[in-house]
Amino acid sequence: MCGIVGAVADRSVPAILLEGLQRLEYRGYDSAGMAVIVDGTREFDVRRRVGKVRELADDLAARALRGHIGIAHTRWATHGVPSEANAHPHTSRGRICVVHNGIIENHERLRRELEAQGYKFLSDTDSEVIAHLIDAHYGGSGKPRALLEAVREAVGQLEGAYAIGVMASDDPDHLVAARMGSPLVVGKGIGENFIASDPLALRPVTDRFIFLEEGDLVEIDRHGIAVWNAHDESVVRTSVKVELGIDDVDRGHYRHFMQKEIHQQPRVIRDTLEGRIGRQRVLEEAFGLAAPDIFDRTRAVTIVACGTSFYAASIARYWIEELAGLPCQVEIASEFRYRKAAVLPGSLFVTISQSGETADTLAALRVARDAGFIATLTICNVASSSMVRASDLALMLQAGTEVGVASTKAFTAQLTDLLLLTILLARRHGLAPDREAALVAALRGLDRDIERTLTLDARIHQLAMQFVDRAHTLFLGRGPMFPVAMEGALKLKEISYIHAEGYPAGELKHGPLALVDESMPVIAVAPNDELLEKVQSNLQEVRARGGQLYVFADETLDLHPEPGVTVIPLPAVDKVLAPIVYVVPLQLLAYHVAVLKGTDVDQPRNLAKSVTVE
Repeated sequence: MCGIVGAVADRSVPAILLEGLQRLEYRGYDSAGMAVIVDGTREFDVRRRVGKVRELADDLAARALRGHIGIAHTRWATHGVPSEANAHPHTSRGRICVVHNGIIENHERLRRELEAQGYKFLSDTDSEVIAHLIDAHYGGSGKPRALLEAVREAVGQLEGAYAIGVMASDDPDHLVAARMGSPLVVGKGIGENFIASDPLALRPVTDRFIFLEEGDLVEIDRHGIAVWNAHDESVVRTSVKVELGIDDVDRGHYRHFMQKEIHQQPRVIRDTLEGRIGRQRVLEEAFGLAAPDIFDRTRAVTIVACGTSFYAASIARYWIEELAGLPCQVEIASEFRYRKAAVLPGSLFVTISQSGETADTLAALRVARDAGFIATLTICNVASSSMVRASDLALMLQAGTEVGVASTKAFTAQLTDLLLLTILLARRHGLAPDREAALVAALRGLDRDIERTLTLDARIHQLAMQFVDRAHTLFLGRGPMFPVAMEGALKLKEISYIHAEGYPAGELKHGPLALVDESMPVIAVAPNDELLEKVQSNLQEVRARGGQLYVFADETLDLHPEPGVTVIPLPAVDKVLAPIVYVVPLQLLAYHVAVLKGTDVDQPRNLAKSVTVE
């Protein structure tokens, strides 16, 4: 979602701010802007452009900008259409300048009150309210910490979620920031300090970060950082060193980040398993010191997630119920947070999020803490995220930075972590040691299974040509392959804009079969398991209606291509691990269809990587 970068330094900051925005492009946005207090003046120079950050970069190249303090932003529209007027930063009366991530729920009431005080609004955004509200409380630079106090008063009136960076034109030495419900970090330098919504934005200038807590207010200058908590108490937040892989934001020889991330999956699986499996057992210490006691007491599991993470959770439900024999509920976070859930005794609450900042999932976690669960566990890709800090247990994905909006390597890493969790729970509820040893052995070979699957890339590229002109596609699967079908459909619709739906194959005759004809391609995932015969029967129903079938099937099956039926053989794998392998060719198919259609693969329209607003 939206990205924030801010800096106050001994050197000029526009180049730092611009590179920070470029590093945040993966989050999704529709406009970009920057403001600095121009050296030798007490005036803002604000530049805003609709479209990509390169439009802003071109403007800066044409008209040089110098300033030792500045803030910058990439916006993803929530209030008001993409336009220069709605782009950030927003100013008030030439003396307050603000960038904002999040949603202010009471902005309409505040807007009316501010208009009654004579403030003129130039945008349709909720964010402009913040600038005027701070200005209304601002007493000028003659007062110590005037800007800090104005921000403190203003945020006390805000309802909703925010991360903000604020400058005052008559105070060119201080930058003030605050957060509630949206992520924000402070970067520490020498003779310079920074703020950002993601440490990745500041990688070229620092590796030391303070992760602000809910309700924190911070004032920074060139040489100091001061933090106050939600109770207006001065606090010391420990800084941590964050190391990022050297190639995290480099496409290398790949055409798109999504392509790179699909092909990184064997390595990601190896990294995710490293130190977590022994010769024949899963090592539960990887989940934390408290894990053994929590898992001993677990009698049920509730998993909450959004989007792709929800489909990973849906696959895990089959595993947990089959292998551990425990009831498992899977909930969409945006629904769970607004309903009264009945919590089974001994329930473990699990959240899944690539970023660890997903607004709905984070809100569900907060609800769960008071709902009677015995403990909370998060499966996440960012060790410093809000979700990790708020959970009793955490297991990292080890996927590295995922830049493509459509998740690929994070999804397979999530499934791998969820299977480790399943095995540890199942060990306490009757899983035989030899079965655990067999699963561990299968996990050790999972990277090679995915490598073999990736050798189908060229063939799937050819297959993709048959989908370019299609308007709809149906994905079918049974058992744990049903969520795989839904994930395959999501990938296709996310980046190629083809309408696609995933269905349980057994539901065909209860409605979707009416859609099947020669113009509706049907994709089925068919591993060699106890549901195979049922799947084959469902496929015959499709063929009888003239549907074009594309079957991703176990290579050991006696399935042969025929007119209207294309068979793509996949490696024979343990049925439990099959979902992790079978999703990979569906990722490749979506990728190649999108490339052939010419869509923006890494940043599909209307979508954002990290959804930090409700």
